[in-house]
Amino acid sequence: MMSVGARLATKLELFEGKNRGALLMAAGEDRFQRVQIVERKDYAGDLWSIRVRPEEKLKFQPGQYATLGIRDGDHMIERPYSIVSSPHEEEIEFFFELVPEGGLTPILHHMGVGETLWMRRQAKGRFAFDDKSGHLNHFLAATVTGVAPFVSIVRNLTGEIRNGRTPNCKLAILHGASRSWEFAYREELQALSNDSSWFRYVPAISRPWEDPSWKGEVGRIEDVLRKHLDALGFEPKTTTAYLCGHPQMILNAQSILQRRRFQKEFIREEVYWVPEKGGSRPASS
Repeated sequence: MMSVGARLATKLELFEGKNRGALLMAAGEDRFQRVQIVERKDYAGDLWSIRVRPEEKLKFQPGQYATLGIRDGDHMIERPYSIVSSPHEEEIEFFFELVPEGGLTPILHHMGVGETLWMRRQAKGRFAFDDKSGHLNHFLAATVTGVAPFVSIVRNLTGEIRNGRTPNCKLAILHGASRSWEFAYREELQALSNDSSWFRYVPAISRPWEDPSWKGEVGRIEDVLRKHLDALGFEPKTTTAYLCGHPQMILNAQSILQRRRFQKEFIREEVYWVPEKGGSRPASS
């Protein structure tokens, strides 16, 4: 016959077994806070943005990312996404591209205003604005959703200038996409470009035959980067370059910038995904 102590030990083991997942999940959730979707905008069938209201204010630097998650049983599906909003905004904004085989974007794609998800309490990332080198010029090149951290940087600087800061730098965003409707922040950035002396926005599409009404720049980022860099008069000794988005664009642009005599330390990059062998996109979004 099993002793009282043995029976108690067995019951405790069963209890711990049943609740271990919940206990581990609760411990993990200490690193997260709930956020509620308060706004959603759709730009194309596979492109959309959301604004979320956190329980506690998220501290971050423009250019950093936050990790979002959805609970699946005792497992948290989580992915990092660049922050679009500036640190001065109460809500946090994200810009997504749907990856059908991805781990999280297919779930997020079906979520709307009022629904909640998880966000890690700490933002991370070193893809920040260069305010240490003393460079006057900053050249930012992005593909589609890669513009997200650049919008955060521009919004932050715009807010500081409106609060009395004298502009002491010049920024230019070269934004590439296949078609013009993929430029989610074009209206905002173009308005600022038209009204300021310190900022320029240049959108460029690579498939003009699919967008015949487009009257702007045509070509991939790599095709027109040198043209606009030279037209702006941004010299390597006074310029920091930032590359964000498609990995092949980043590799190609790095080569162009290095041939232009940019030093590696002044070429900053944020790769959104790493291609698998054969060039396919991994299920990591």
